[in-house]
Amino acid sequence: QVQLVESGGGLVQAGGSLRLSCAAPGRAFSSYVMGWFRQAPGKERGFVATISRNGGSTYIADFVKGRFTVSRDNAKNTVYLQMNSLKPEDTAVYYCAASTYYTITASRNDYDYWGQGTQVTVSS
Repeated sequence: QVQLVESGGGLVQAGGSLRLSCAAPGRAFSSYVMGWFRQAPGKERGFVATISRNGGSTYIADFVKGRFTVSRDNAKNTVYLQMNSLKPEDTAVYYCAASTYYTITASRNDYDYWGQGTQVTVSS
């Protein structure tokens, strides 16, 4: 069992930045592919970003590419989502997830463990 705890959400004006963190205590963190997803009110949870076990490979959704980056620090058992140039349409609950899949994946079904989510609200 992997416990994931997100932090860093909040209220920000359009054009601002936030960095989300997801901590996963335990020695096995580096064995998981990590992902970020988001869910806006009335919408399904959708893919945002994923990063490989060693951080060497990432994949970012087209609609945030160039604005969001994903990174991880295995020594700190933490994955990050840096969000720049935020827009009101980025408002959502952001979730991190851990996967035992063999490579980075954008499929929600490939993720085994989920955090509780952190709210990001972007005002216009």
